[in-house]
Order: sequence, then C-alpha cells, then structure tokens
Amino acid sequence: MPLSSKIRHLDFTAIDFESAGSARGKTDAPVQVGLACWSMETGHHSPYHSYLRTDRPITWSARKVHGIRDEDLLGAPSLQELWPTLRAALHGAIVVAHGMGTEKRFLRAFPGHSFGPWIDTLLLTRAAFPELPSHALSDLCETLGLSETVSRFQPDRQWHDALFDATASLVLLEHLLTRHELADRDLEILLHPNLTRWSAHRRS
Repeated sequence: MPLSSKIRHLDFTAIDFESAGSARGKTDAPVQVGLACWSMETGHHSPYHSYLRTDRPITWSARKVHGIRDEDLLGAPSLQELWPTLRAALHGAIVVAHGMGTEKRFLRAFPGHSFGPWIDTLLLTRAAFPELPSHALSDLCETLGLSETVSRFQPDRQWHDALFDATASLVLLEHLLTRHELADRDLEILLHPNLTRWSAHRRS
C-alpha cells in the first residue's frame, strides 16, 4: 500500500487479543480475539469476536483482568482454525492496535502473513498528548470523553474484552484524525509518530 495514500480513503481494521497469562516455563497463549473495522467513508462496521481454544489454563491474574474462564473456551476454535477469518479481515487493511506488540506476537503463528502496515494508537496518543499521566486505552478514553461512544458500539461488553478494546482503538483513532484534521494527510504520518515531546515529559 502506498504511504502517500490519503487517510480519508483508507480502511482500518483493529485487532485485540486477550491472553491466558504468563506461567513459569510456558509461553503465553491467546484466549479471545476481537476485530472491528472503520473508515472515514463507511464508519464503524463488521465487529467480530471469538474465544480461542488453548491447552493452557488461564492464570488467576489474567482471569482477574479480563474475566474469561477456562469453561468459556469449551468448543471454541483454535487460533489456527480462525486463519480464514483473520486473513479476510486483515488482508489489505491498515491494522490498528493499542500497544501492538502482543497482537504482532500472537499473529506470528501464521508465518509470512504480510499483514500491515500497522498503526499503534499507543504511540500516536503519546505523540499527541504527551502531558497525560496515563496512555492506557481505558484511561485515554475516559480522559478524552470517548468511553460512552465505545459503549454505544459495544453495549454488552467492557474493558479487557477483546472486541470492546478493538473498537476503542478505532474510536480513539477517529478522534485523533478528526481533532488534528488529518483526513487529507498521507498514511505515512501515522506510521512513525514523533515522540520527542513525550520523551521530554518522561525525563522531566
């Protein structure tokens, strides 16, 4: 995708994973995935979520965060079984995540998938609002008055639900693009945000 593409014409797909939690001697595993789509031309659409089967028990600390239980995963597909769904949703889209490290790590289960380019709303908000004490997704949405909007799109869900968080990433992105009048700027401006002011705030 050309980096000179205008933002107003692009399709964005957010992805979020919730995990089983880290346990000694074992790698982490995803237990829920959420996907949501948005563009300036079509608005918010095509929400999707699924629990994910894993051979890892969910740790107490992870369950305390997202509330997902081992019994919720009974009959759920594995991440590999959802490959056609993920490919259809992410192929050709600008992929959005808040703190994209976890999402990129779990998608390594599909070598050579070539999803992207990626936009990290955590980095964007650090660049746009360096003075804020927290850039956690829920804190940002509360501070910027966006939580109600997210709840309107996902009324039966809450923070640390994969679909709720994926939707929140897009609501946050929409807010940033509108507030800073970026619709007619090139995609490239979102890929490498300038974090100089945020770094200066941290040092001070």
